[in-house]
Amino acid sequence: MKLNKILHESSLSNDKKIVLSEGLNFHIKNDIPITENIYRPTSNKFLELFNEVRKLNKLGIIYLNENEEEIINSEIGNQVLLSNGKIVNLDLPTIVDNINEAEYNGKKVELGKPKRNSGGGKKYVVYVKNPSTGKVKKISFGDVHGGLTAKVSNPEARKSFAARHQCHNKKDKTKAGYWACRINRYGHLWGGKTYPGFW
Repeated sequence: MKLNKILHESSLSNDKKIVLSEGLNFHIKNDIPITENIYRPTSNKFLELFNEVRKLNKLGIIYLNENEEEIINSEIGNQVLLSNGKIVNLDLPTIVDNINEAEYNGKKVELGKPKRNSGGGKKYVVYVKNPSTGKVKKISFGDVHGGLTAKVSNPEARKSFAARHQCHNKKDKTKAGYWACRINRYGHLWGGKTYPGFW
């Protein structure tokens, strides 16, 4: 994330200069990508930071790399009011919204949080809500033999995987390819460390 200093130091309207939030200043000063938001997920500041970056990027005040653009072009930071009065945060893959639909075959499941698959077959499993049907879908993905985990920390391997699997085109959360391309973002699967971008 790069700050366009010329626009930042000038005024967009007569005498009003751009004032960046403390969190965004911290990200820029310490060269922390927006994909590694410093605030607690679902907190107001977490959501506000994404919306601030989205707005400033549209104004040409902040330039984003490809991975940051992907997350800013998503719905993250936006909310929707359900008919039952609940507010749901959109596009937060590691957060569980407590809505009745978060059940699969009669058991409670966490939506959008990949886990190691204990039932055999593919290495990982994730539950998502299918927007077309409103039903929860189970998606299995990953190398059965564990090669996926061994390569996640290797930048060249991630880049090669992304190119081979055309990760830039994988935008459907109900497909295994979407999650395979983004598994590096789920640090809880390997000791808490996350890696930016696609694989």
